[in-house]
This record gives sequence, C-alpha cells and structure tokens, in this order.
Amino acid sequence: MSKRSITRTLGDDAAQAVTRSIRVSPRKLNDVVAGIRGKKVDRALAELTFSRRRIAATVKKTLESAIANAENNHDLDINELIVAEAHVGKNLVMKRWTPRARGRVGRIQKFFSQLTIIVRELKEAA
Repeated sequence: MSKRSITRTLGDDAAQAVTRSIRVSPRKLNDVVAGIRGKKVDRALAELTFSRRRIAATVKKTLESAIANAENNHDLDINELIVAEAHVGKNLVMKRWTPRARGRVGRIQKFFSQLTIIVRELKEAA
C-alpha cells in the first residue's frame, strides 16, 4: 500500500538538482548558465563565485546541491564530476500594468525561470 517507486531516468553515473520559480528572466539566467556547461565542477564553482551577476549565487547553490546529491545519494567521486547538462526553462509570468499617456496602459511582464543542472562522473579511458 506504499507509493510506487519512481524509476530513475538518469544513468548510474549522474545526479541532478532542479530549482524552480527563480525570479529572473530565462534569457538572463541562460547567459550565466552557458558559462558553466561542460566544465569540471570545481572550475564552474569558481566562476560562479566571482561572477558579478546577481543570479550567479542561485546558480551556484543549485550546482552545489547537484554535487551533494551525487556524493550522498549516488556515491560518485566529486573530483571527477563535470557539468554535463544545464538547461533553463520558462516558469510563470506575472503580468503587471503601468499607466501611460492619454489614459492608456502599458503591460509589464515579470518572468520566472526554472533551472536544471545534471552532473556526470567522468570515466577515465583505460
């Protein structure tokens, strides 16, 4: 009578972390995330630490969560991890209005994003 176990969609050498409802537009978030795709996690963490973008702190937190998931849940070596995938998705859009000339209204859209980071253990070619 318990819940059915969910089958794992990732391989045994990968772990992921997802952050939802990030208050930044997907275009701005994708600029930061593009800088860490395909890099080793220690290099990616260093770049996010010293980035001047506000959203880099949230991306770093998500990456640290993916690394912790890999280490604690899947017993992967954190020294061999790379950022295999990092993709940005759209989330909700808040619609706001501002007054304009002659009684009209201007629409303001406040975008939210969703971030998924997948880290994978790099296998040494023997």
